[in-house]
Amino acid sequence: MADTPKVQSLDDVLHWLDRLDKASSVRSTNAWTMEAVLEHLAQSIEMSLDGFPAPKSALFQATLGSAVFGLFKLRGRMSHGLTAPIPGAPTLQQFDDWRSGAARLRAAVQRFQSHTGALRPHFAYGALSRADFALAHSFHVANHQDEIVVL
Repeated sequence: MADTPKVQSLDDVLHWLDRLDKASSVRSTNAWTMEAVLEHLAQSIEMSLDGFPAPKSALFQATLGSAVFGLFKLRGRMSHGLTAPIPGAPTLQQFDDWRSGAARLRAAVQRFQSHTGALRPHFAYGALSRADFALAHSFHVANHQDEIVVL
């Protein structure tokens, strides 16, 4: 399980969470615990449905934010500071037991997948289509996989 493939879709995120449940060891290699990483990922998905607490300006979203997401799409991956919290988001839990974070992330993915209403603008990228938000969430999880060891 050490060579867990990068997620490419929200369905892949659910399969990855299934693999985590079966792993003998799961850990984050950065300053955040696994609980914090998984909560952060869940927050991002939840906020695409409920709203981000501290969005960048509309001008930023329409220019730099939109351009950055376009670059991520072109590259097929995201890169960002892996211990940078979502602006205005609640403080992340730093518990050693990551299973509650995994359950929250699973619930967030399932909620996003079944959601039929409007989505809220991303705090940096602005308004995204459902497909682009799903892609952004998948890129986000895949980027965090860079600092997660699964054995």
